[in-house]
Amino acid sequence: MSLIGVPWAMCSPASLAADNATLFAPCVACHGSKGEGNAALHAPAIAGQEAAYLERQLHNFRNRRRGVHGSDVFGAQMQAAVTTLADDAAVTAVASFAAKLPKTVTATPARGNLHNGRNLYNGTCGACHGGAAEGNPALKSPRLAGLDADYIKRQFVHFRDGARGTDPQDTPGRQMAMMAKTLQTERDLDDIIAFIHQQGRPK
Repeated sequence: MSLIGVPWAMCSPASLAADNATLFAPCVACHGSKGEGNAALHAPAIAGQEAAYLERQLHNFRNRRRGVHGSDVFGAQMQAAVTTLADDAAVTAVASFAAKLPKTVTATPARGNLHNGRNLYNGTCGACHGGAAEGNPALKSPRLAGLDADYIKRQFVHFRDGARGTDPQDTPGRQMAMMAKTLQTERDLDDIIAFIHQQGRPK
């Protein structure tokens, strides 16, 4: 039996995909087998999110740049979860695997004033997160379309109130923390979320 093809087989795309799926397995319990998220478990959709963003957040949890504030209970749980990833290569592999999963859409869109939401989103969010909430890798801004309302609102409050985006090494987080303080009311936030939920949906 020839062994010439063995190194190729070990590094083939199919083999790498299988390895990445194995690394992703611990994430399934909360984020779902398709990365679709689980609002009941406060776990966001991660399917189709930009790989670099996912990787950065995993490192933020690992390095205690995120999830350390007393009010961020679910962030603390995520800190514990990332200990299953042995090294930076595993972090990269999981982020890459999730990024390649089909993008999600919100099953039940949030309700709100779409006119107000569109105006506010375009005025305060769109420059970084994209006109259709698709995200902007160049600005290190994640995709917002497809995230459930409670998760978006919870993270916004964390940014606004200092539970997230305070670490000096989390430059994108610090930028978001400043922006979160500019929104006037919770009703405005609800309207923005309603607008975001209309993005990426089948026409």
